[in-house]
Amino acid sequence: MVFFRRLATGLALLTLTAAQAADGPPNALRAADPEQRSATPPLSFPDMGNTASVELPADADQARAIWQRANQSVAEFPRGHVDLLRWEASQPAEKGALPAKQGSQPMSLSQALQLSLQSRPDLFLHADMNAPEQAEVRVRFAAHVRDVQRAWIDAATARQRLRLMGDVLEATRTGSELGQRMVKAGNWSQARLTRERLVQARAWSSVVEAQAQELIARERLARLLGQWQAEDVARLGESLPESLPAVPKSVSPGDGLDATRLESSVLRSDPALARDRQLAQRQFDAVNPDRWQAWNQAVDHALQALPEPGSTRRLEPPRIDDLSLLRDHSLARAAQTESDLLRQAAERRSMAREAWASLQLTHATASHTQDVVVQLQSSLAQESLLRYNGMLQSTWELLASARERLLALDEALLARRDFWRAQADWQALLAGASYASPGTSLSSGAATAVPAGH
Repeated sequence: MVFFRRLATGLALLTLTAAQAADGPPNALRAADPEQRSATPPLSFPDMGNTASVELPADADQARAIWQRANQSVAEFPRGHVDLLRWEASQPAEKGALPAKQGSQPMSLSQALQLSLQSRPDLFLHADMNAPEQAEVRVRFAAHVRDVQRAWIDAATARQRLRLMGDVLEATRTGSELGQRMVKAGNWSQARLTRERLVQARAWSSVVEAQAQELIARERLARLLGQWQAEDVARLGESLPESLPAVPKSVSPGDGLDATRLESSVLRSDPALARDRQLAQRQFDAVNPDRWQAWNQAVDHALQALPEPGSTRRLEPPRIDDLSLLRDHSLARAAQTESDLLRQAAERRSMAREAWASLQLTHATASHTQDVVVQLQSSLAQESLLRYNGMLQSTWELLASARERLLALDEALLARRDFWRAQADWQALLAGASYASPGTSLSSGAATAVPAGH
């Protein structure tokens, strides 16, 4: 909330520099020029893995010879037992973020907002604007800030998820590579190796899906920032922070707000509602109370005549036959205004309750996932490593534990993203913007858990 108020306060002071104003139109002309070429970087995909059958040893002597050679070279084998332990110990404990570009500071949310406003003169306050015009600009500005926040959050999260899914794929590759050696030595069947390869194939699909989500999120942010050159958009991910801010210990609706004042604050932030309320009051005062009573009785009578839903009678809209009421234009306007105002007020109050509840729920989920689920999964991974060192657990069980831990980190990352998105929605609602219900949980985009394998 403090961040949003600081941005809103600085809205009137934010102006384009002379250099930016001079550079703006030529930049727009270049972007709109079909002859201005912008090379789109090609996509790259991870190796799909091997599906060919492994040649089995011809007899027991050949199998024994292969196994002896394998034991002699296991320390040199990439992702062998020693390398496997080193790889597992090097995995991040809390996040799987790609490193930021060396020698540069990540682009903050404030910087992203300022960059986006350079191409949005319609969101600037003008000294000659009247109060309603300023209120309209403030509402549109609040919605724009929310959109930039969401895009920035999504792009940073998608970049982290791509790294995490890459780590999961690397773990499955390790299992497949070791499995191939087991088949060559005659200790595994082709069926068991095939199951291990299927685990790797599903992990590959998760990486490509994460890559697509990262591209979509990055392009959405680029559109809001006004970046049109493909090279700049491709490098945009490198300018994002390594991770989202940590989830706070507690969540607050804002300074001076409590559970009894949330709806009131959201109602006051809507300039259109305040204006419509004044108009409705004048129209109500212009109608005779007896006419109001007659109208309400006619409405009740029409509603009582409606058939029960599902009955054999044809369902028709309610009908009013009193022409004296229907031809009273002041009464008709007042009735329609009452309906519109009630719908607006009920909608804003509902938005306040839903947005605040969503903020609390996403905060609880993010806190629980990070403090409980990830910690439990990390403890399990440590126990698996100890059991592996004591020869009480197989290499593939250790790899499965590593994959589960990485997927738990992914779950925590998505929960953190959902919280900051809910925070952006709540701040925008308090500033007068509307609230779009997320419907289903945003965490439904999590990668499908990779089976543990064998």
